[in-house]
Amino acid sequence: MSDTSSRLRIVWIYPDLLSTYGDRGNVLILRRRAELRGIATEIVHVHSSDAVPVEGDIYLLGGGEDRPQILAAERLRADGGLKRAAERGAAVLAICAGYQIIGESYGDDADNPLPGVGILDVRSGRGETRAVGEIVADVDPNLGVGRITGFENHQGRTAIGPNAVPLSRTVRGIGNDGQTEGAYQGQVLGTYLHGPALPRNPELADLLLRWRVGAIPPLPPSWGERLHEERLAAAL
Repeated sequence: MSDTSSRLRIVWIYPDLLSTYGDRGNVLILRRRAELRGIATEIVHVHSSDAVPVEGDIYLLGGGEDRPQILAAERLRADGGLKRAAERGAAVLAICAGYQIIGESYGDDADNPLPGVGILDVRSGRGETRAVGEIVADVDPNLGVGRITGFENHQGRTAIGPNAVPLSRTVRGIGNDGQTEGAYQGQVLGTYLHGPALPRNPELADLLLRWRVGAIPPLPPSWGERLHEERLAAAL
């Protein structure tokens, strides 16, 4: 965890710009699964007028519309705090618009390329059709997560560069390109999954916790696991 705190610091980036699809649920489930294991947490809300602290442990970014996405990317690039935090080893989970803007570049509403924050080696643009609906994908076995489920609603298409790895291979849905979904690089992870992603996929939440605190004990199956299985069954 952070060198300056005995608590796990969960930093929610720009909820005033990037929280279109209930992304606060990712914050809540991450805190809950940490505290069930006796890990004290601190939630830090960083609005778009605030500086991004460098001392956080896990940074969360959500989805947003085109204009808020552009504003968020501009402010994150100018601020530099998120990039410095990633460079010092913090974990990052970015959803949909957040996923696109942490990459090297992304497209605006006219598909003009704009610079991203540059902490994930992906480049995003606009596809010819919109991807809407349930998505199911099998996560890279190296991450120990298994199959994930979510809801996608985006027109983005994302190409993964040589320094990043696809998060998963699609079973149903579009994701990046109809074959892969999301990407990760070190402890930086991006995905198009809404739902929200972590309540639907508690193992993904546990992955973020392991990245920051090391080995964690398993939890008995509860409503999170039941929701996960229910949504998988409904989608396939």
